[in-house]
Amino acid sequence: MERWTALDLASTIRHDGEGGVTDELATTEGLKDWIDRQRALLDGHAPEDEDVVDEKLRLRVVELRRAVRALFARAVSPAPPSPPDAHRLMTAERAVAHLNTAAALVPVVPQLDWPPEGPPGTRLSATRDDPHTMLLAALARAAVEFLSGPQREQLRACTAPRCVRYFVKGHGRQEWCKPSCGNRARAARHYDRHHRAPGGATAAS
Repeated sequence: MERWTALDLASTIRHDGEGGVTDELATTEGLKDWIDRQRALLDGHAPEDEDVVDEKLRLRVVELRRAVRALFARAVSPAPPSPPDAHRLMTAERAVAHLNTAAALVPVVPQLDWPPEGPPGTRLSATRDDPHTMLLAALARAAVEFLSGPQREQLRACTAPRCVRYFVKGHGRQEWCKPSCGNRARAARHYDRHHRAPGGATAAS
């Protein structure tokens, strides 16, 4: 299953399994754990020294996530956005400006690789090495690539009860982010059909 850093960042706000919502980036320890899980996708742009992951960086990553989720909400429109922040979304103009500014924090230049065997290739090399700005720029560029790519057209907000995730629709009939959400949604529909009287009132037991 394909993964996207921007989608993973948005999904750090998730259902806690007990009817509520949890934020994986609520603490610096949470941010450290999330960065560790993202290292392969971040391709060398994640801080190596955990001590540099501080409260200042956490707040900047959370603000970047606000921009990403605001644009995700616009991307799924006219369908409703994910509920947790739907009432306080950053404006689209501000979100775009925030992402573009963050993406430009670290200029990158193409570098040619010429291995002894195999065809030549290119890679992007950062021109600055501050760990905070490298991470923020990498996250912002990942969001820019996601939102300007074909997967944006398949972005959806999961409509299962209590779920707050966004997901990329993998096939034509997919309605939920994962099978457990589908099971929960079908159970809720079944309950509504069998426990509601005409007119929307709950049927007497």
